[in-house]
Order: sequence, then C-alpha cells, then structure tokens
Amino acid sequence: MAGDAWDEIKSHPTSKLTELFAQDAERATKYGFDQSGIYFDFSKTHLDDSLLATFLTLADQMDLSGETDALFSGEPVNATEGRAAEHAAERGTGLDSSIANADALRNRMKGLVGAIDAGLLGDIDHVIHLGIGGSALGPKLLLEALQIGDETYETAVVSNIDGYALEPILEQFAADKTLLVIASKTFTTSETLLNAQSVLDWMSQEDVADPFGKIVALTANPEQAVKWGIDESRILPFSESVGGRYSIWSSIGFSVALTLGFDAFEDMLAGAAEMDAHFRAAPFDQNLPVLAAFIDQYYAQAKNCETRAVFAYDERLRLLPDYLQQLEMESNGKSVTTDGEPLALHSSPIVWGGVGTDAQHAVFQLLHQGSHLVPVEFLAVIEPGHSLAPDHHKGLLLNCFAQGAALMSGKASDDPHRNYPGDRPSITVLLEALEAKTLGALLAFYEHRTFVNALLLGINPFDQFGVELGKEMAGKLSDMSGNKLDASTELLKKRAFPG
Repeated sequence: MAGDAWDEIKSHPTSKLTELFAQDAERATKYGFDQSGIYFDFSKTHLDDSLLATFLTLADQMDLSGETDALFSGEPVNATEGRAAEHAAERGTGLDSSIANADALRNRMKGLVGAIDAGLLGDIDHVIHLGIGGSALGPKLLLEALQIGDETYETAVVSNIDGYALEPILEQFAADKTLLVIASKTFTTSETLLNAQSVLDWMSQEDVADPFGKIVALTANPEQAVKWGIDESRILPFSESVGGRYSIWSSIGFSVALTLGFDAFEDMLAGAAEMDAHFRAAPFDQNLPVLAAFIDQYYAQAKNCETRAVFAYDERLRLLPDYLQQLEMESNGKSVTTDGEPLALHSSPIVWGGVGTDAQHAVFQLLHQGSHLVPVEFLAVIEPGHSLAPDHHKGLLLNCFAQGAALMSGKASDDPHRNYPGDRPSITVLLEALEAKTLGALLAFYEHRTFVNALLLGINPFDQFGVELGKEMAGKLSDMSGNKLDASTELLKKRAFPG
C-alpha cells in the first residue's frame, strides 16, 4: 500500500511556485506557522493540498502515530540495538520512570555546577570540554549561539584529534585554573581519550598538584570512567537509551549549564519540551516536524534531490549546518530498512550549508543557475545579537528574504547567461530572538523531523553502524607491523611513517 502512495507522490503534477501563489491568495498564511517563538514558512515549497493529502495517507500507512507513541513510551524503537530512544525524557516527555531518572541525574549535575561555582574544586577560570560527534557538536553550537561575553568561565570545546586544535587552547589557558570535562558515551572514544591524556600531561608539566581532581566525566558508562581514574563524585552519568547525537539534553550539556548558567540550560529543556508537546498533539497537517519531513521526502523521492542546503543568516548559528549534518546523515544515511531489506527509496540527503551573507558570494551561483535542484533552508533571527547600527541587521534580514524570493521567482532573459529559471524551493525559519528556550525548541524540531523522515522511509534512525568500520581499520593500521590493508593504503602508510 505504501508503494501506491509513493507512486502518487512521485507522479504528482507540479505547478510552479509562482503559480501556486497565484492560485491561492492565502498560501503564505496557510503554510506559515508560529510555534515556541519561531515562525516557519513552508509556502515557497511545492507542497499543496493534494500532495499533502497523499502524504497524510502515507503517514497512516506507515503508522506514524503509533511509532510516535512508541518513541515517547520508551519502547525499543532502536530495533537493531534493542533499545529505546529516550532523549525526550531528558526534557520531561516520556516514560515516568525514565523522566524521574533524568530528573535525578540532572539534579546531580546541578549540584556539581553549584559546587564549582562555590569554588569547591578550586579557582576555575577556564573549561576544556573534550568530546567528538554528539558529545561536542551540541555543546559547541549552544555555547557559540548563546554566549554574550560576560560568562564566569572561558570554555573551549575541542573534538579533533589533530593537535593543532588543542595546542592553542593549552597555550591560552592557565593549567592550575582549568577544569577538564571529558564527554564520551562509552568512555572508550579513542580521539577524546587521547586529547584528555594530552591535557593531563600539560597539567602535570605545569605542576598542577592533582590533575585528576580537576576532571568531570560525562558518560553512560560510569564504570569505565572510574577505571580511567576519575572520582565518582565528578562523574555525571546519562541513560544508555540516549543516543550521542541526541544527548545535549543530558549531562553532555554540563559545560553549557556551567558556562551559561543552569537557568539557561533549563530554559533550553523547556523550549524542547514545548516542541515535544506540539509534535505529539498537533494534527499532521499542522504538525511542524511532520510537514517539514513531507517536504523533505517530496524533493528527495519525486525530484531526486541529493542534497539540502542550510544557511544561517546569523553568525551565532554558524555551526547549525554542522550539527544538522550529524543529526540527519548519521540518523538516516542508511541503505536498508529496519527489517534489513534493501531500501527502495533515497535515504538522507547530503546536508550542507554555511552563513549568510558570506554564502551568497560563494555558492549561491549554483543555487540560482546551476543544473542541480537544491532545496534551501534559511534561518534568521529578528532580534540582532549586536549593538551596531541597525543597518547591519536590516541588511542581513533583507538579503535573507530576497534570496528566497529570487530562488522562487527567477528572472527571464533572452541572454541565457543572465537567465534565472526560478521555481527553486526554500523554507524560511525565523526566530523572534536567539535565546536558550527558542534554540531548544528549534533543535527538538529538527530531531522530530529526522524521526519522521526515517519512519516514512521505513528505516531505523537510532543506530550508526556506518561510523564503526573506519575506526576499526584505523585500529588495525596502528599496529605498524601486523595488519595489512590494500596496496594503496599500505603505500600511504609507508610514505607517512617511513621508519
């Protein structure tokens, strides 16, 4: 049955975007939605009433309602690993016992934040947060988006194993006034632990009396952190059922709570909880994550769009495309269904993007006149994040809005070099202000959108086996005398390590 719905979606007659607006004077308001301090404009996409009806049929056939209930009820929706996916419980939505556990662990985190603020771990001016993937992307995004410059602690998030990422931080910070935060779900992540050892070595070289006394561990495997030498009082656990790329709501957000204040962290949770409530209660034809996923799938399946571009017209959100790359491509970059059958549809698009207005002078040539059809997502904030002349922010927002209008309308010319075909889709997400609560709601929107996309495809968005093979081979290559790989790789190894 789902195949019939997909056939209808793929063969849906396409009107140009300008024609859709001409046919419906209310289109802008019909496909514009306010939620949690954010305005979502879906009107410049090819979604129409007929296409929406077919997607609603598909959602019923894929049991989107039942699967959503299963997600929030703590059922093992991560079928390949036999686990629940309970990131929403961290913000108060889900199984009662899971919410209670999350509350208890968050109170423990709040106590440690208070102890550090009170000076019980000594004089702390600097925080080094080490993690990778979801253990770093979320904290780094939130810190860059929400810091205003008067924070008590100067915090650096380092993920790359490349020493060039860590060394400048060590040169800048005072070792005796630095708190080391190690974020790793398993506490076996090789890159993170190597970076951590380098920080400990630096502390020892700088004559810090008790380097291990200045470590906080964030992990779902506290026993491993204890084995590594960290005192239990400074280990902040989180549930195994919280996936890494969904973990900013858990103790992985400790450095955010410490740097920005615990009130800001709780505001972020509250904003996400508002989006959870909307996702659970709103009918699908008015449900923001569901509508966004319908649009995503239309362009991926009917128009064969292999990429989706995200442009933040606010410097504070410059890391959002990176964050979404992991969330969406690690979740939905699969080639088999939950049952292990070959996927008959296109999986996650390649997510890429940048910051406006810089991107306009770099990649927008392709978006306007290239042969690729690329759905574009614009994000902007009404309230500026600076105190410079209003012309700065006015110009920024007008550029954002103009790009969406130009992609849609185009401009005909007898000169083919100056012809803009138009009819190129975009979504605009407009925040009233960039605050913890609003940003929490936005990130929860993207999580649920990713989940709905997975359900429509029939895949499991909560495992990530694809990241493991390369790591396994890196481990084999580190044995310089034993394991052999292909001739090309072996030659590269010899050139890099001639000894």
